[in-house]
Amino acid sequence: MLTFSELGVPAALTQALTGLGITTPFPIQAATLPDSLAGRDVLGRGRTGSGKTYAFVLPVLARLAASPSPRRPKRPRALILAPTRELASQIEATLAPLAAAVGLRTLVVFGGVGANPQIRGLAAGVDVLVACPGRLDDHLRNGHASLDAVEITVLDEADHMADLGFLPVVRRLMEQTPRTGQRMLFSATLDNGVDVLVKRFMRDPVTHAVDAAAEAPVEMSHHVLHVRGDDRFGVLVDLLAAPGRSVVFTRTKRRAKVLTRQLIAAGVPAVELHGNLAQNARNRNLAAFSDGSAETLVATDIAARGIHVDDVGLVVHADPPVEHKAYLHRSGRTARAGNQGTVITLMTDDQQSEVRDLTRRAGVRPTTSRTRPGDPLLSELAPGERRFVAPQPASAQTGRTTQPKQRTGSQSGRAAQPSRAAQPARAGSARAGESTRAAQPSRGGSSRAGESTRAAEPRGGRSRGRGRGAAHASPGLGGESAAAPARQGGSTGGGAGRARPAAGGQTRNSQSTGAGGAAAFSASSRAGRRGGR
Repeated sequence: MLTFSELGVPAALTQALTGLGITTPFPIQAATLPDSLAGRDVLGRGRTGSGKTYAFVLPVLARLAASPSPRRPKRPRALILAPTRELASQIEATLAPLAAAVGLRTLVVFGGVGANPQIRGLAAGVDVLVACPGRLDDHLRNGHASLDAVEITVLDEADHMADLGFLPVVRRLMEQTPRTGQRMLFSATLDNGVDVLVKRFMRDPVTHAVDAAAEAPVEMSHHVLHVRGDDRFGVLVDLLAAPGRSVVFTRTKRRAKVLTRQLIAAGVPAVELHGNLAQNARNRNLAAFSDGSAETLVATDIAARGIHVDDVGLVVHADPPVEHKAYLHRSGRTARAGNQGTVITLMTDDQQSEVRDLTRRAGVRPTTSRTRPGDPLLSELAPGERRFVAPQPASAQTGRTTQPKQRTGSQSGRAAQPSRAAQPARAGSARAGESTRAAQPSRGGSSRAGESTRAAEPRGGRSRGRGRGAAHASPGLGGESAAAPARQGGSTGGGAGRARPAAGGQTRNSQSTGAGGAAAFSASSRAGRRGGR
């Protein structure tokens, strides 16, 4: 395997990489760097987690460092476009230490946060601008930035840009960059949706692909669990109560919010990630997931772009995705950087044809099994002792922090009290018309539509193998009570009184969420399949 130096990366950057513990190029980097460093337009395809970010960050910095010029206000020299706030933030976090090593300045801009700090950053001059298309378009329209000095442009997740309504604004942005500039497009898939951008903006591009167009990595094991509708939530709780980080995908923002609340009520600490969350809320929830305070993340497809946590061991498609590309992108949250990972799709009777076609087009051959809560198969797919955290009762739902309760299902005698930073944020976005505050009375004395009552504060911690954790509460839906469903006998799994194997082959009693949680889960799932977003 060639080294970064042998691929042509400048010494200052290779030294910075070594300082970060990065010494060996990934295949996508080894394939693309010779051409990108030479100034060629490049199309790069590599699955999520394959190292695409360094594949374009290094040539961007190498080019700018080789031709230093004074920074000009409002005129970045390089532009990197990403479809989501999380992905843009991750790119900038990767970029910043390397840019500092060669004396370059970076800035990231996206919506959901105040524009003034971004405006000041642009006015001060920046070498590399990482941006989401919508907010950058706003800055350009308002005269806060110009793209006429951009020497190199990168589109990350290029297929996503083309697929999900970003194409008009992306075209408008790229048309404002000089025609003589270098362009690079990177994505997990490069299909017909990207052709429009390639034909319009790229000159004699060279294509590099380090895996098949629709191929899942061998480190992933794929399973389809065929369940009854009223068993699905109990199966999901069983899987997520095992040790380790898990990501659960839903089709809609509403369903992600509802499912998060149901999991918390069932004793599974979870945080949500979707487009209705303000940026500070998204940051807090991602921080809780990254530091292990909450080891279950419930997310929508778009919001999950940019989640880079290498030790996610389980991905669950609570709602099968609409298309095979989304299946591959979702599944790419696990089995990253050579690690092993398990991908599970929950399938009901009416989804058999849909899931069969989905996995075929994704190029995977999953193991399909009929199951229900308490099935020993669930402990094989997600091994380890099941642990649950008692949620805060409805009577204690105030804005004050209260003493944590003792965990149920755990041998530990103490529950960790979560810090404020570890508490998951409540959904709230001015654009979406939702509030992060408690419901406030309107002039007529009733709660305003679209505002939720204050959610339960975290009560206790659970350990999923690492001795830390916190129970997290999610807000109720607008107009609904945020109270957690009442449970009898401290039950939290699916199917009261069923025995299920724990770690080491021992059998322990399963705990039940009750019929209400399963019914609500099924109802919101049906709503999601009808396309409500």
